[in-house]
Amino acid sequence: MPDLLIELFSEEIPARMQARAADDLKKLVTNGLVDAGLTYASAAAFSTPRRLTLTIEGMLDASPSLVEERKGPKADAPEKAIEGFLRGAGLTRDQLEERDTPKGKILFAMINKPGRPAAEIVAEVLETTIRNFPWPKSMRWGSGSLRWVRPLHSILCILSAEDGAQTVPFTIDGITAGDTTRGHRFLAPDTITVSSFDDYSAKLKRAFVVLDPAERRDTIWNDATNMAFANGLEVVEDAGLLAEVAGLVEYPVVLMGQIGDDFLGLPPEVLQTSMKEHQKFFSVRNPKSGRIERFVTVANRTTADDGATILAGNEKVLSARLSDAKFFWENDLRIAQSEAGMQTWVDRLSNVTFHNKLGTQAELISRMEALAGELAPMVGADAKEARAAARFAKADLSSEMVYEFPELQGLMGSYYAKAAGKSDAIAAAAQDHYAPLGPSDDVPTAPVSIAVALAEKIDKLTGFWAIDEKPTGSKDPFALRRAALGVIRILVDGKISIRVSNLLPNQVFLNKTGFSLADVIDVDRKHGELLGEIKNIHDEISRSEDTELIEVKKLALQSSGAELERIEALNADLLASVESTPAIADDLLSFLHDRLKVYLKDQGVRHDIIDACIAMEGNDDLTLLVKRAKALSETLKTDDGENLIQGFKRANNILSQAEDADGVEYSFGADIKFAETEEERALFAALDTAEAQIKPAMEVQDFGTAMSAMASLRGPIDAFFDAVQVNSDNATVRRNRLNLLSRIRTICSSVADLTKIDG
Repeated sequence: MPDLLIELFSEEIPARMQARAADDLKKLVTNGLVDAGLTYASAAAFSTPRRLTLTIEGMLDASPSLVEERKGPKADAPEKAIEGFLRGAGLTRDQLEERDTPKGKILFAMINKPGRPAAEIVAEVLETTIRNFPWPKSMRWGSGSLRWVRPLHSILCILSAEDGAQTVPFTIDGITAGDTTRGHRFLAPDTITVSSFDDYSAKLKRAFVVLDPAERRDTIWNDATNMAFANGLEVVEDAGLLAEVAGLVEYPVVLMGQIGDDFLGLPPEVLQTSMKEHQKFFSVRNPKSGRIERFVTVANRTTADDGATILAGNEKVLSARLSDAKFFWENDLRIAQSEAGMQTWVDRLSNVTFHNKLGTQAELISRMEALAGELAPMVGADAKEARAAARFAKADLSSEMVYEFPELQGLMGSYYAKAAGKSDAIAAAAQDHYAPLGPSDDVPTAPVSIAVALAEKIDKLTGFWAIDEKPTGSKDPFALRRAALGVIRILVDGKISIRVSNLLPNQVFLNKTGFSLADVIDVDRKHGELLGEIKNIHDEISRSEDTELIEVKKLALQSSGAELERIEALNADLLASVESTPAIADDLLSFLHDRLKVYLKDQGVRHDIIDACIAMEGNDDLTLLVKRAKALSETLKTDDGENLIQGFKRANNILSQAEDADGVEYSFGADIKFAETEEERALFAALDTAEAQIKPAMEVQDFGTAMSAMASLRGPIDAFFDAVQVNSDNATVRRNRLNLLSRIRTICSSVADLTKIDG
């Protein structure tokens, strides 16, 4: 069974595309081979900046011969139908078989498909793969029609077996497949002839090409960390940068350089970001001071001077880059520490659009400021400080540093707030109010940061709900799912109890109209005052005989009338928005509940359990909702809890059927004096005990105790149904037993809506 080796050799492939391209090459070729009948034992793909490589082991040397049975028309079908079938099968009439079937005599064709040699199939599959390769971006070059990410220079394609290697013969766009490749562009550019994958990888290594990207990553990281350790320093971890740099070099050579003393005073994040974004350098930190003091760069070759010239050039370019960063930093500090301070940047945001239907960034900040002040006492923050933190949280968006490095927003705001003399809480809120950005990010824990972070996310959600720009399917251009999860995690992780329904309507209305719900009352009051004012003017005109005064009053009447028309139009618009606001707020709460289901599902809480808790009053307190759901989930994992559900559903079904049939509600009046069996009396006692425990536990939100008390009913309920016939011939006893079932339903339903539980 031969092995297949393919290499597509080109100009440099962008690092961000290499891993996906290697996977695509493997998938397309192996799928094509299997579809053609060539199975294999294993396959692996590799990438370097100049090559995509695929090795397949244990492949069949030919596809198997097959016989395909094809059913045709009836034997007495019209000649044209039979002729069409013959053309499709490629046979003559005497080659068909005639068989008796329940539907009569039917013609069958037995089509022999002989096997094909592996080389022929590989050539077809590889040509199809190359011509249809799914590059994110591709190009044509010269006069050919082939498209590739960069000009394709050569194709290596060989089948190797114990008796030797065979080149797969095919040509595409003037490039003929062969058994040769090239080594490192500078260190070993000559042609290399190979006979197998082992021969290929060994010769490439001698030619200064490390084929496996994982090996290149390990080499870079190990050499960099060892070099830093030898100098008493440490490399700042950055998995994304490591993967990118490994895709830029075929033979990694790690070098450590110096950062000029003039730049060591810059914030470490500025140094790290500038070096990463512009130069692809790793930052090297002093673990004692936390300062970034050196950098690591990765060259693509060895040099006679051990990289001294390369380092000198990199240090020169880095100095120019950091000079820009230093200028931005110093200029921003000058503004932050000026008399106007960060308010200068806030004022500039009035010219920056947040969303064309939601106003400017300054208007967003104004809404955040008001909401943060409202949230502050709910989260234990000072309202004045929370409003100030919200006012300056996004000020750094106007700074030169954030304009150059947008990924530093928030962080630079924290630095500038401290420089401007703001409190530590305000500075922290500038950095923390965007968090969490991902499911594993830390959430804000300081009260002021919590208030501002919640204000930012709640205003964002209510704003886009107000203008009907909600997520659809997989599309979420404004990251509203992330914002909703952020609200959930901040509240739940911080154990913060807030009725979000008390916040959503006003914020929806504010985003929709620019007015708060309280403003509607003021507009209505203004409307009444204008009506009174106009009536007074009319009265004065009717009483006066002074022509000059009458003319003045008529002008005043005209002005007041115009203002009245404006107020009435505004009032009508506001009232229309008032009517639509509750439905929008309810829809947003449902969205939060949906995101909560995803959040809790990852923690092992079933959807039906969450639904059972959402159905209860107070479901807008997400923290208590989660607490209730987790307590119910733990209860239902026990035998008592699981079996209680069956007993509850049996009681509920019998009760519901009786109420429907009798046209009455059995919701009170169960009396132990009508109990006829010990099991009935035991259930009365158990319900009394459970109710005495559940009611006070629910009042203090001790869901664990309440759920445990509810689960204790399992035994008495099971015993009751085993021993008692609910629908007794005695009407009084029957009614009493149905009212007893009603007590079961009422007591259990006070904990959660168990009708929502599956099973």
